[in-house]
Amino acid sequence: MTIKTINRFTALALVAFFSLTVQAAPPVKVGEYTVHFSAFNTDTLQPNMAKAYNITRSKNRGMFTLSIMKDSHDVSPLGKPVRAMIKASASNLTGQLRDFKVREIDEGNAVYYISVFHVTAGETLDFDIKIAPEDGGKPFSVKFRQQFYTQ
Repeated sequence: MTIKTINRFTALALVAFFSLTVQAAPPVKVGEYTVHFSAFNTDTLQPNMAKAYNITRSKNRGMFTLSIMKDSHDVSPLGKPVRAMIKASASNLTGQLRDFKVREIDEGNAVYYISVFHVTAGETLDFDIKIAPEDGGKPFSVKFRQQFYTQ
């Protein structure tokens, strides 16, 4: 295996790490970009990984992960990781709006974004993620819904 191949596998493993215990949503394709995302309770994280990324494990905390890949089959069949400016918000079923602080994780050849937030039992959040690729691509949005269980 080449270093390039190993780095690609590492990037995939990191994205997969954050979505191991959840049913992953299908990626969303927008133009030449593919967005991979998932949302789940932080108590599903392995303790050593939660500690490494300074994430509190709790049934009452939700988390979303996001990565953006640009079509680039000469780099990888999955594309090339893209940095972006991310603005994330969500509303619950009663219409209460929340804005989320998003943190970038740069692992060299993998770039992804995470946010950790409080959730209540059975809370459903409608996420609206605004993405402005730093490679000059046109900004776009991804929306998804996730229900969180705390028991």
